[in-house]
Amino acid sequence: MVIIGKGQKLGEILVWVVMRLSLVICNLLMSKTNTRETLLRCSQCKMARYCDTTCQKQAWSVHKRECKCLCRLLPRLPTDSVRLAARAIFALLSPPKSSIGELYTLDEHESHLDSMPEQKKEGLSQLASMLEAYTQQEVSNLTQEVTSALPSSCRDALSLIAKVTCNCFTISDGELQELGVGLYPSLSLLNHDCRPNCVMVFEGTKIQLRAVQDINPGDELTISYTETLSLTEDRQKQLEDQYHFVCRCQRCESPEEDGLMLSGEKAKWSPLKEALSRLEGLKTESKWQELLESCSHLLSAADGEVPDENLYKLRITDMALDASVHLELWEEALRYGIKTLPAYRRHYPDPHPVHGVQLLRVGKLQHYLEFTDDALDTFTQAFKILKITHGEDHPLTFDLQMKMEECRCETDHKSSGKH
Repeated sequence: MVIIGKGQKLGEILVWVVMRLSLVICNLLMSKTNTRETLLRCSQCKMARYCDTTCQKQAWSVHKRECKCLCRLLPRLPTDSVRLAARAIFALLSPPKSSIGELYTLDEHESHLDSMPEQKKEGLSQLASMLEAYTQQEVSNLTQEVTSALPSSCRDALSLIAKVTCNCFTISDGELQELGVGLYPSLSLLNHDCRPNCVMVFEGTKIQLRAVQDINPGDELTISYTETLSLTEDRQKQLEDQYHFVCRCQRCESPEEDGLMLSGEKAKWSPLKEALSRLEGLKTESKWQELLESCSHLLSAADGEVPDENLYKLRITDMALDASVHLELWEEALRYGIKTLPAYRRHYPDPHPVHGVQLLRVGKLQHYLEFTDDALDTFTQAFKILKITHGEDHPLTFDLQMKMEECRCETDHKSSGKH
């Protein structure tokens, strides 16, 4: 639990933390210009990826120990949680002065092994065995060093894996696209609320904790551990399975929002729900044409029968938007994007970064298709949200302001051409 000592205004930064331990698409930076397919691979382990040779050279001091472990484990591949736990061990063996205190707060976190179901504990035990095999060669001659360097509750591989899986964060770019996982022990002390008063936003190798509500002295700082657009039952199941507690927040105690997410007749929206797993598979495999055709068929069948606010219809509309963008069908993408906005406004109360980013996506499509006045209006709505959730100095917000200025200049140019 983290209690605030003084009041904070909406949009203020409460905490600014440099990345400690992470596994991201680029092992050093989070590049907006590179995708997984275009990143350079480490020539030895073939797993670590980098934006360019400069990134690779700068990351070598961290990666060199890991690289040997990866090569020795081949053809087996460690999970992200195993690699992250190993990085914690390596960092504690040779810690930079600036981060040792941060890593030592791992000792303050719960492993939840005592309350964990045996089936889950068995799965973690397998990961712990992999961690031991993965790090064995690097630490076999350093037993005494490991014993003295690791916090007492992290010397056991099972305990360390349990702490990592329960306390790691998903790292995303400014547009909330997932890039990897990271460990920020001090921020893991923040408790959950399904309507939190703070959000975490990444900027390069740093993470910001920003207030999205006015916070009074003595109030607890909270973040959300789950996806906002989820039913109460699903949120609570995830929280209990992964974090081992039952949420009793105000939103969970009065789940009237579930009615909005399940709006419409069940017989009409059930086919949408049943199709989601298959559609997610098509998205994962980048089968964009097949995905778009499937989404289009389902949405056409549900048109007029299932409200746009329905959770399953909204998710499928979003997937149709993604597929259209990948296929460069811009008009179709804009049509789907505009259809999502009223539902986003209702499900993600402002200021919510997800709503702001969705407005930004739609604004970009409007601008590209030369609907300049509409784009400026949509960008303006996005800016009102993102200046709070991301801050005006965040690269995403800065780029947004540049796009708004472009729209104004284009509008002025059109107006002057009429005279």
